[in-house]
Amino acid sequence: MARRGSLSDSGSDAEDSSLSDSELQEAFLRGELKPGLNVVLEERPKRRNDAEGLKQCLSEFRQHLAWVERLDVTLGQVVDPVSQSASNKDAVDPENDFQREMSFYRQAQAAVLEALPRLRKLQVPTRRPDDYFAEMAKSDQQMQKIRQKLKSKQEAMERSEKAKQLRAMRKYGKKVQTEILQRRQKEKKNMLNAVKKYQKGLSDKLDFLDEEQTSSQGNKKGNANQRTKKGPNAKRRYKNQKFGFGGKKKGSKWNTKESFNDVSSFSSKVAHNKGPGKGGKGGKKALNKRPGKRARQKMKSRAR
Repeated sequence: MARRGSLSDSGSDAEDSSLSDSELQEAFLRGELKPGLNVVLEERPKRRNDAEGLKQCLSEFRQHLAWVERLDVTLGQVVDPVSQSASNKDAVDPENDFQREMSFYRQAQAAVLEALPRLRKLQVPTRRPDDYFAEMAKSDQQMQKIRQKLKSKQEAMERSEKAKQLRAMRKYGKKVQTEILQRRQKEKKNMLNAVKKYQKGLSDKLDFLDEEQTSSQGNKKGNANQRTKKGPNAKRRYKNQKFGFGGKKKGSKWNTKESFNDVSSFSSKVAHNKGPGKGGKGGKKALNKRPGKRARQKMKSRAR
């Protein structure tokens, strides 16, 4: 069925094309068609400035309304207050953007100065009241989106600035660290060279030892100063002020000069192990003395 339909469609197209060709031949025989052209081109109408016709059209649709309904102001040439010359075509260069915009500004300013007295005379208000609220063109949702976008941009800029500062600080820290390591390596190398020279007998100076001792003493003093300056923190000071200072705990059992010289509690019997219940010269034997090994063996054999 599809093949039959396709054959019928092709036959109708061929008939249409044959009819169209025959019609074109008949038109050519009648002289309606020229050789090489199918459409006759007509000449374009010439343009003309019909001033009278334009004025007539203007008078037909012009409405004679009051000035307050039209609010149109037409002025002639405006004088430049600086150069005191009329801003005509010769004075203003159209290619100069500044002069052209200034001429527009002066023309608009002169029109406003001309219209304001007329409006005041007609008692038309020209100033917006203080409690006037104009409806915004954009909705609150759109403004909220804009605010959020601006806020996100600002936060991104702050994050980037912080990242830049951190990178700069890291670079500076690495630079300082490398300088310190290089200085230490240089000092170590110089000291080793001095030691080798001293061992070989090329030098009899021991200045490198003095420098090392002074540097170590300086570090110790610096650490001691830091410890003395540090002191207790604010929390500890507040508790001491509130509850009082409990006294020194560490080293409380150490001897002092007074305790060393105090011999009132000294006893020779206790000191030399001569008290009651203790063996020794002049003392009684212990009552519960353990028997010896042989005696214990004899006791075991008797028990058997």
